[in-house]
Amino acid sequence: MIQLHDVDLKLLRVFATIVRCGGFSAAQAALNAGQSTISEQMTHLETRLGVKLCQRGRSGFRLTEQGVAIHEATQRLLSAVENFCMDADVLKQHISGKLNLGIIDTTISDPDSPIPRTTQRFVSRGHDVHLNVYVGTPAELEERVLDGRLHLAIGHFPIHVPGLLHTPLYEEALGLYCGRRHPLYGNKAEGDELLNEVATSRIVVRGYMQQYDLEHLGVSKAAATVDNIEALAILLISGAYLGFLPMHFAAQWIKTGEMHQLAPVSLQLMSPFDVITRRGTAPPPILQAFLEDLAACSRKAGNG
Repeated sequence: MIQLHDVDLKLLRVFATIVRCGGFSAAQAALNAGQSTISEQMTHLETRLGVKLCQRGRSGFRLTEQGVAIHEATQRLLSAVENFCMDADVLKQHISGKLNLGIIDTTISDPDSPIPRTTQRFVSRGHDVHLNVYVGTPAELEERVLDGRLHLAIGHFPIHVPGLLHTPLYEEALGLYCGRRHPLYGNKAEGDELLNEVATSRIVVRGYMQQYDLEHLGVSKAAATVDNIEALAILLISGAYLGFLPMHFAAQWIKTGEMHQLAPVSLQLMSPFDVITRRGTAPPPILQAFLEDLAACSRKAGNG
């Protein structure tokens, strides 16, 4: 079995850079090294591993079958090293104090949300931290991050407010729903055929995503506006309105037959979630540690 040393990690990073750049010549700038040096490093790595990693020459650069396998293993190894370094950096600090986190409502049923995993990871480190969680509308969350009442917030923020740093986190799947008593309940139409019928229906929209919802339905005016998802669900169940709901949240009423998803092929939307923090100030250690855990848990979710 091959024993890895520091020099092997360095050579594997060189290999990963070459593959990312698409060849020796293209990797020179990224590695700040000449082609002869890079070639020598690759020869050394191939000797250490005992396999031919790539073909290079007039025909261009390509990985061998063994090279593809070694590159995949290299990506896993370097990711593990990065996570280890992140964990070690956080663990060497004794973090204490209060962390004020804001989130929008009804994310608890979303399997793609990294918040539960992040919280478990964060508190398991033994930090002496008191966690305050505030659930509010996007506008409320933005205001509280700006004035310092919240360290960070996670949700839909379609308009980027000056003074806030927006970092993409994940996406939430939305569907168009109606209640059991609505005339379109059970309708299986898609595309323009359904939109023509939607145009004569009452539409309920999320106030903070009003234009987004209306544009996807091809209508100009809403019949009702809400500032949270639970209120939207109440109006849909009444049978008087149509509207977009997170699919994970609507699943409970789909199961009981209280709701029906309309046009699941043509009207399924992906709505981005961001994490927002106040711009222009260095994050305190307690916030930095949580953001690092949030980033790590989001990467793991993205990798399956």
